[in-house]
Amino acid sequence: MNDIIDLDGLEMSTQEVVKEALNRDIAVEIIDRDANIIRLTKGDKKEIIQQATKTSADSYISVEIMGNKEVTKILLSEEGIRVPSGMRIKTLEEALGYYDDFTGKDLVVKPQSTNFGLGVVVIKNLSQKEELENAVRFALNYDKTVLLEEFISGKEYRFLVVGKEVVAVLHREPANVKGDGVNSIKRLVEIKNKDPRRGEGYITPLEKIKLGEVEIEFLRKQALNIDYIPKKDEKIYLRENSNISTGGDSIDYTDQVHKGYKDIALKCAKAVGAKITGADIMIDDIFMEPDKNNYGVIEMNFNPAIHMHDHPYLGKNREIEKKVLDLLGFN
Repeated sequence: MNDIIDLDGLEMSTQEVVKEALNRDIAVEIIDRDANIIRLTKGDKKEIIQQATKTSADSYISVEIMGNKEVTKILLSEEGIRVPSGMRIKTLEEALGYYDDFTGKDLVVKPQSTNFGLGVVVIKNLSQKEELENAVRFALNYDKTVLLEEFISGKEYRFLVVGKEVVAVLHREPANVKGDGVNSIKRLVEIKNKDPRRGEGYITPLEKIKLGEVEIEFLRKQALNIDYIPKKDEKIYLRENSNISTGGDSIDYTDQVHKGYKDIALKCAKAVGAKITGADIMIDDIFMEPDKNNYGVIEMNFNPAIHMHDHPYLGKNREIEKKVLDLLGFN
């Protein structure tokens, strides 16, 4: 069949599903291009998919569970999975009431129900009420309920589960630049953003790095600003969180990670009833067997992007679209 489909404007993850569907002689209809909703038809079988991973495989309640970070934490904790401790707040005044509990500690402030790192702020060694106040105000822009959580050490890895398999593992390095001894941070960001793999709106494998309020504040905490000229090979991080959506780099670790962490990711998916999900796990050492102290599950994502696993900054293409279509019965 291999009909020609106009992919212009579709998110890259959706594009990958469309291309693989055509390879399998599955008829593709773009129902809503702006919303990335497509219909796949082969014989009597029909499936409607949104953004590559919103499918009939997952129930409405499963999506609602993963969209509520507090409920997710409760369900995972009941299965013996380590999650960050913390509390929910609804007002700035309520949050400031916990200031003394977190003083001198690292914490994460995040909206209860957002994806893609939206509204998330990490505070290291909290020492001023203003830091907590600014973070909470920022998070409240995205949700009326905000979580204050302990910061779990380690590096963050995305475990992508499709069906009963961990099909990819990705380390997402926070937005960063590497110095050349000549250019300022601002200029290095401009240079890195010229990489054709970086764009905006999830139509490219990586997102452009921004120098907004969060990045400038993070630099300030390092006693730096955008005009600083890093030494040659000096790496400067621009954010604490490592989401690809905020300019992070993607590095594939599917074949290197200890199997125990894959088992934890599958256990997480089962706990929330998900067939397709991205488990974000903080890990001290991916080669060591997990125990109760060396990892923590910080989030479950109900609409995980697949393009970053297909086109990582470093690593091999995991061809996730094939796994999604297999799960839906388009073998």
